[in-house]
Amino acid sequence: MATEIPDLEAQERTGTGKGAARQARRDGMVPGVVYGGDKDPLPIQIPFNALVKRLRAGRFKSTLFNLKVEGHDDVRVICRDVQRDVVKDLPIHIDLMRLHRNSKVNLFIPVQFDGEDSCPGLRKGGVLTVVRPEVELVVTAGNIPSRITVDLSRLDIGDSATISMVDLPEGAQPTIDRDFVIATISAPSGLQADTEEGEEAVEEEAASEE
Repeated sequence: MATEIPDLEAQERTGTGKGAARQARRDGMVPGVVYGGDKDPLPIQIPFNALVKRLRAGRFKSTLFNLKVEGHDDVRVICRDVQRDVVKDLPIHIDLMRLHRNSKVNLFIPVQFDGEDSCPGLRKGGVLTVVRPEVELVVTAGNIPSRITVDLSRLDIGDSATISMVDLPEGAQPTIDRDFVIATISAPSGLQADTEEGEEAVEEEAASEE
Protein backbone atom coordinates (compact mmCIF):
# COMPACT_ATOMS: atom_id res chain seq x y z
CA MET A 1 0.00 0.00 0.00
CA ALA A 2 3.06 2.24 -0.07
CA THR A 3 2.79 5.24 -2.34
CA GLU A 4 5.26 5.99 -5.10
CA ILE A 5 7.70 8.66 -3.96
CA PRO A 6 8.52 11.22 -6.68
CA ASP A 7 12.15 11.86 -7.60
CA LEU A 8 13.72 15.27 -7.10
CA GLU A 9 16.92 15.66 -9.09
CA ALA A 10 19.65 18.03 -7.96
CA GLN A 11 23.34 18.66 -8.48
CA GLU A 12 26.04 18.97 -5.86
CA ARG A 13 27.05 22.61 -5.60
CA THR A 14 30.73 23.51 -5.46
CA GLY A 15 31.58 26.25 -3.03
CA THR A 16 29.48 27.83 -0.33
CA GLY A 17 28.61 31.33 0.72
CA LYS A 18 26.85 34.21 -1.00
CA GLY A 19 29.24 34.31 -3.95
CA ALA A 20 28.66 30.68 -4.88
CA ALA A 21 24.89 31.11 -4.42
CA ARG A 22 24.84 34.13 -6.74
CA GLN A 23 26.80 32.20 -9.34
CA ALA A 24 24.32 29.33 -9.16
CA ARG A 25 21.45 31.73 -9.80
CA ARG A 26 23.28 33.26 -12.77
CA ASP A 27 23.58 29.72 -14.16
CA GLY A 28 19.81 29.23 -13.96
CA MET A 29 19.92 27.19 -10.75
CA VAL A 30 18.40 27.59 -7.30
CA PRO A 31 20.97 26.96 -4.56
CA GLY A 32 20.05 24.91 -1.53
CA VAL A 33 21.25 22.66 1.23
CA VAL A 34 20.36 19.17 2.47
CA TYR A 35 20.77 18.63 6.20
CA GLY A 36 19.89 16.21 8.98
CA GLY A 37 20.14 12.45 9.15
CA ASP A 38 23.39 12.44 11.13
CA LYS A 39 25.32 13.50 8.02
CA ASP A 40 27.12 16.67 7.06
CA PRO A 41 25.09 19.29 5.21
CA LEU A 42 25.25 18.88 1.43
CA PRO A 43 25.15 22.03 -0.72
CA ILE A 44 23.02 21.45 -3.83
CA GLN A 45 21.43 23.30 -6.70
CA ILE A 46 18.23 22.56 -8.59
CA PRO A 47 17.36 23.83 -12.08
CA PHE A 48 15.20 26.93 -11.67
CA ASN A 49 12.49 25.93 -14.15
CA ALA A 50 12.15 22.43 -12.68
CA LEU A 51 11.74 23.80 -9.15
CA VAL A 52 9.22 26.46 -10.19
CA LYS A 53 7.16 23.75 -11.91
CA ARG A 54 7.16 21.69 -8.71
CA LEU A 55 6.15 24.70 -6.62
CA ARG A 56 3.29 25.62 -8.92
CA ALA A 57 1.97 22.06 -8.74
CA GLY A 58 1.30 22.65 -5.04
CA ARG A 59 1.87 20.64 -1.84
CA PHE A 60 5.64 21.03 -2.25
CA LYS A 61 6.34 21.40 1.46
CA SER A 62 4.16 18.42 2.34
CA THR A 63 5.51 16.03 -0.30
CA LEU A 64 8.14 13.42 0.46
CA PHE A 65 10.78 13.28 -2.30
CA ASN A 66 13.47 10.81 -3.28
CA LEU A 67 16.45 13.13 -3.73
CA LYS A 68 18.86 12.06 -6.46
CA VAL A 69 22.31 13.70 -6.51
CA GLU A 70 25.01 12.23 -8.71
CA GLY A 71 27.78 10.66 -6.63
CA HIS A 72 25.54 10.27 -3.56
CA ASP A 73 23.07 7.65 -2.39
CA ASP A 74 19.40 8.47 -2.93
CA VAL A 75 17.78 9.82 0.21
CA ARG A 76 14.27 10.71 1.27
CA VAL A 77 13.82 14.39 1.97
CA ILE A 78 11.11 16.91 2.72
CA CYS A 79 11.27 20.64 2.13
CA ARG A 80 11.61 22.74 5.25
CA ASP A 81 11.90 26.18 3.66
CA VAL A 82 11.82 27.97 0.30
CA GLN A 83 13.25 31.45 0.41
CA ARG A 84 11.82 33.79 -2.22
CA ASP A 85 12.78 37.11 -3.76
CA VAL A 86 10.81 39.79 -1.91
CA VAL A 87 9.96 41.61 -5.15
CA LYS A 88 9.52 38.86 -7.77
CA ASP A 89 8.35 36.13 -5.34
CA LEU A 90 10.59 33.62 -7.12
CA PRO A 91 12.62 30.94 -5.30
CA ILE A 92 16.19 31.91 -4.45
CA HIS A 93 17.15 29.19 -1.93
CA ILE A 94 15.77 25.87 -0.71
CA ASP A 95 16.32 23.86 2.47
CA LEU A 96 15.73 20.09 2.42
CA MET A 97 15.81 17.75 5.42
CA ARG A 98 16.82 14.09 5.27
CA LEU A 99 14.40 11.61 6.81
CA HIS A 100 14.89 8.17 8.34
CA ARG A 101 12.39 5.41 7.55
CA ASN A 102 10.84 5.83 11.01
CA SER A 103 10.66 9.63 10.80
CA LYS A 104 7.21 11.16 11.14
CA VAL A 105 6.04 13.47 8.36
CA ASN A 106 2.81 15.31 7.42
CA LEU A 107 1.55 14.37 3.95
CA PHE A 108 -1.69 14.77 1.98
CA ILE A 109 -3.03 11.30 1.10
CA PRO A 110 -5.63 10.83 -1.69
CA VAL A 111 -9.08 9.47 -0.78
CA GLN A 112 -10.64 6.54 -2.64
CA PHE A 113 -14.36 5.72 -2.39
CA ASP A 114 -15.63 2.13 -2.37
CA GLY A 115 -19.17 0.70 -2.22
CA GLU A 116 -20.78 3.21 -4.57
CA ASP A 117 -22.79 0.48 -6.36
CA SER A 118 -24.40 -0.66 -3.10
CA CYS A 119 -24.71 2.76 -1.43
CA PRO A 120 -28.42 3.23 -0.47
CA GLY A 121 -28.25 6.98 -0.88
CA LEU A 122 -26.73 6.83 -4.36
CA ARG A 123 -29.14 4.10 -5.46
CA LYS A 124 -31.99 6.47 -4.56
CA GLY A 125 -30.53 9.14 -6.82
CA GLY A 126 -28.45 10.94 -4.21
CA VAL A 127 -25.27 12.80 -5.14
CA LEU A 128 -21.82 12.15 -3.71
CA THR A 129 -20.27 15.44 -2.66
CA VAL A 130 -16.55 15.12 -1.92
CA VAL A 131 -15.47 17.62 0.72
CA ARG A 132 -11.87 16.40 1.01
CA PRO A 133 -10.32 14.59 -1.97
CA GLU A 134 -7.13 14.43 0.12
CA VAL A 135 -6.60 14.11 3.86
CA GLU A 136 -3.51 15.34 5.68
CA LEU A 137 -2.05 12.59 7.85
CA VAL A 138 0.98 12.15 10.07
CA VAL A 139 2.71 9.04 8.68
CA THR A 140 6.08 7.33 8.98
CA ALA A 141 8.46 7.91 6.08
CA GLY A 142 8.93 4.17 5.60
CA ASN A 143 5.20 3.33 5.48
CA ILE A 144 3.36 5.91 3.38
CA PRO A 145 -0.09 4.80 2.14
CA SER A 146 -0.93 5.43 -1.50
CA ARG A 147 -4.52 6.24 -0.48
CA ILE A 148 -7.14 5.88 2.24
CA THR A 149 -10.45 4.18 1.49
CA VAL A 150 -13.92 5.40 2.47
CA ASP A 151 -16.73 2.81 2.45
CA LEU A 152 -20.00 4.26 1.14
CA SER A 153 -22.02 1.03 1.21
CA ARG A 154 -24.09 1.98 4.28
CA LEU A 155 -24.65 5.67 3.66
CA ASP A 156 -28.11 7.02 2.89
CA ILE A 157 -29.22 10.44 1.67
CA GLY A 158 -28.23 13.03 4.24
CA ASP A 159 -25.41 10.89 5.71
CA SER A 160 -21.77 11.92 5.88
CA ALA A 161 -18.53 9.97 5.78
CA THR A 162 -16.12 11.19 8.47
CA ILE A 163 -12.51 10.40 9.26
CA SER A 164 -13.55 8.22 12.22
CA MET A 165 -15.16 5.80 9.74
CA VAL A 166 -11.84 5.19 7.95
CA ASP A 167 -9.43 2.40 8.85
CA LEU A 168 -6.14 4.28 8.77
CA PRO A 169 -2.82 2.52 8.10
CA GLU A 170 -0.75 1.51 11.11
CA GLY A 171 1.08 4.48 12.58
CA ALA A 172 -0.98 7.07 10.66
CA GLN A 173 -3.19 9.68 12.26
CA PRO A 174 -5.00 12.84 11.09
CA THR A 175 -3.44 16.22 11.69
CA ILE A 176 -6.88 17.63 12.62
CA ASP A 177 -8.01 16.69 16.13
CA ARG A 178 -11.74 16.31 15.40
CA ASP A 179 -14.04 14.02 13.46
CA PHE A 180 -14.16 15.99 10.21
CA VAL A 181 -16.30 15.26 7.14
CA ILE A 182 -14.73 13.73 4.03
CA ALA A 183 -17.86 13.38 1.86
CA THR A 184 -21.65 13.59 2.03
CA ILE A 185 -24.58 11.99 0.22
CA SER A 186 -26.87 14.85 -0.82
CA ALA A 187 -30.42 14.68 -2.12
CA PRO A 188 -30.77 15.07 -5.90
CA SER A 189 -31.38 18.67 -6.98
CA GLY A 190 -34.96 17.97 -8.06
CA LEU A 191 -35.83 16.48 -4.69
CA GLN A 192 -34.19 19.39 -2.90
CA ALA A 193 -36.23 21.85 -4.96
CA ASP A 194 -39.48 19.98 -4.23
CA THR A 195 -38.65 19.93 -0.52
CA GLU A 196 -37.89 23.64 -0.48
CA GLU A 197 -41.12 24.44 -2.38
CA GLY A 198 -43.10 22.28 0.04
CA GLU A 199 -41.57 24.04 3.03
CA GLU A 200 -42.37 27.43 1.49
CA ALA A 201 -46.02 26.37 0.86
CA VAL A 202 -46.38 25.23 4.48
CA GLU A 203 -44.93 28.52 5.71
CA GLU A 204 -47.28 30.54 3.46
CA GLU A 205 -50.30 28.53 4.60
CA ALA A 206 -49.33 29.01 8.23
CA ALA A 207 -48.90 32.72 7.65
CA SER A 208 -52.36 33.02 6.01
CA GLU A 209 -53.99 31.33 9.01
CA GLU A 210 -52.51 33.83 11.49
